[in-house]
Amino acid sequence: MRIIIRLLFLSFSLFITLSTFSQVKKPAPKSNETLYAKKFKPPKLHTMLDKYKDSTSISVEEALRIIDLPLTIHDDKNTAYTISSYQFLYRKKGVTEDEAGNLSPTSTISSDRFKVSPLPPLWINIIKEQVKSGEEFYFFDVIAKDSHGKVMYASNLKLMIR
Repeated sequence: MRIIIRLLFLSFSLFITLSTFSQVKKPAPKSNETLYAKKFKPPKLHTMLDKYKDSTSISVEEALRIIDLPLTIHDDKNTAYTISSYQFLYRKKGVTEDEAGNLSPTSTISSDRFKVSPLPPLWINIIKEQVKSGEEFYFFDVIAKDSHGKVMYASNLKLMIR
């Protein structure tokens, strides 16, 4: 009786061992790209206001004309992107007075983050009333989305008023 139990135990052990070795193994992946999603290389995006996409100098009349136009984001293939958010800085000329009453030139800034373009009407009205030569508009931290919802940075845009 003991021999039969030992034979059964030995055959059962042999069966388990053979079934473990007989499993089909999957081939190893060729590279990490098959394990993870392919790396996304964002395109170079350009921020544009009207026809201006690089830092440039514009006249006061041109600044008044374009300040209420929307920002647009495009890549090198002229594909349009939607704006997620951006920051706008308006650097104004100002003066400061010391204790002796002497005036000296200085600048002040107004800045905020926006999620829609063009700028809100309050900002546009203030700029149109106050803009003068020597000031600047600066659109920075521009974040755009593509049609698939991928978020990426676009270039900054600085416009100096001459």
